[in-house]
Amino acid sequence: MTIPIITDLDAARAGILRRMPLDDDAATTRVVAEIIADVRQRGDNALREYTLRFDGVDRTAIEIPRERWAAAAADLDPALRRALLLAISEIRRFHERQLRNSWVEFGVEGALGQIVRPLDRVGIYVPGGVAPLPSSLIHAAVPARVAGVREIVVCSPPQRATGEPAAIVLAAAHLAGVDRVFAVGGAQAIAAMAYGTASIPRVDTVAGPGNRYVIQAMRMVYGTVGVVSLPGPTETLIIADQTANPRAVAADLLAQAEHVEASAILLTTDQVLAEQVQQEVERQLAVLPDANARAAREAVTQRGGIVLVPDLATAFCLANEYGPEHLCLLIADPWQYVGEVRNAGGVFLGEESFEVLGDYVAGPSHIMPTEGTARYASPVNVDSFRKVISLVGINRAGLSRIGPAAMRLAEAEGLFAHAAAVRARLESLDTDGRE
Repeated sequence: MTIPIITDLDAARAGILRRMPLDDDAATTRVVAEIIADVRQRGDNALREYTLRFDGVDRTAIEIPRERWAAAAADLDPALRRALLLAISEIRRFHERQLRNSWVEFGVEGALGQIVRPLDRVGIYVPGGVAPLPSSLIHAAVPARVAGVREIVVCSPPQRATGEPAAIVLAAAHLAGVDRVFAVGGAQAIAAMAYGTASIPRVDTVAGPGNRYVIQAMRMVYGTVGVVSLPGPTETLIIADQTANPRAVAADLLAQAEHVEASAILLTTDQVLAEQVQQEVERQLAVLPDANARAAREAVTQRGGIVLVPDLATAFCLANEYGPEHLCLLIADPWQYVGEVRNAGGVFLGEESFEVLGDYVAGPSHIMPTEGTARYASPVNVDSFRKVISLVGINRAGLSRIGPAAMRLAEAEGLFAHAAAVRARLESLDTDGRE
């Protein structure tokens, strides 16, 4: 099988551009609910049993000592260490530009403002299956540190061979300066961070990508704990015209397709390009390692495709309906079309600004909304790890002006105790004035 070319837009909408909501997956929902309930009831004992069952690792201590992170960092290839440090530096520099401060505005009627505070404790989930993702750790931990978070804890599944999270994940934890690391993965890790166990402290919010079990767990614990986003299996959507390089287009599709359960879609106005990309995908699949090629082929044939569109306006309409995690514009003048984008996790403009740079070193966090949540959600950023507290300091002059309106609105809602609280203050003002 090869990546299909689709000419019927209705078929594309009903097929590769249609997602099944996670809450429609009854089997996943049932399994995750059972795991969460078990972790809440049995804590660390449940975590140990799930780690043995799912990861094949029998651990007594769930936490990984700091000296193991330092050793992993010391053992890094020097070039890889420099790459991680460059990524950390670029991510920090990008997010420091986003920082905003508390503010208070004083006037004749008193003061109003906002207090901006970092969260106390954040939990980061780092996938560690076939392809451990140290980049996901730094893309969450660095913005959290910039935000001023006091404590950052990381959960990542142990490798069968070592009984610990992947060495590269431990090294990234050391270089990014997180506080604690735990060898636990899956939905059970999300439950542990949401409710706390004897070993793992309860956090204020969780962040990080994961498989459908991890993401469903995040959905189900939301409210008990904050959830930054629901970044499930990765997805990329490319809009390309006749000026695009078919080799680059195919490479960008496969770069995401090699992830488990990924989707990779091309919208193009050009039939010739579509056929060239189809051929390039086959050529590039043939030179990938077997495991990567299998995952990528499954993605592009089962959840991917090339859709022929009549014009770029239609392409952007479809893209906004889909709300991709990554929207890549391989067109003649991508900046001209930025204003057409309404729903996307990140926009990548032009052949030199390709998505893989965003995965690692460009600066913005690569933990972006998937599953269509880009309609309302944002990538991980500084504000993901901060909260705003409203500040109200109304004085008598302000009360005199806005109090009567508050009282009337309360009465209109049938909340007469509310109205009475306002009336008591207004009557006090009248009494003071007569005196």
